[in-house]
Amino acid sequence: MGFRRKGREYALQLLFQSDVARQGERAPAGRFDAFWAERRALPEVRSFAEALVRGVEEHLEVIDGVLRNHARHWSLERMAAVDRNVLRLAVYELFYLTDVPSRVVLNEAIEIAKKYGSEESGGFVNGVLDDVLKTEPALYPRREASEQAHASDSRR
Repeated sequence: MGFRRKGREYALQLLFQSDVARQGERAPAGRFDAFWAERRALPEVRSFAEALVRGVEEHLEVIDGVLRNHARHWSLERMAAVDRNVLRLAVYELFYLTDVPSRVVLNEAIEIAKKYGSEESGGFVNGVLDDVLKTEPALYPRREASEQAHASDSRR
């Protein structure tokens, strides 16, 4: 397993803890130290996980707004906490970490949802993120670049 996948999994765990424990309050100082005290992780895994968590938290209003627009018939509060936080991570990566291809973000989110969520989580996450990718105007340039790269790969 690559360091980014492991970092995403740890970021999910950190976001899940914060989401369930604080319900709107700021995350406690020292939470990263407490989290890492119970786990062994390479420095690059820790760094990536913490960057993801900070990024999601910094842009939470925008991210949750995107999810509200694309999770048809589901309020954020009604979603399973795992699904909600997997989606938050993926939307953060799609909008703010442009070095990862959008299809990789989508596939990673689906696999992590399957691992940590319910039997339906993979399909739910796939449906929401697919809609985000297809219809979100801010992602048009990224989607076009991804489609061009995919077309170029298939011609080889």
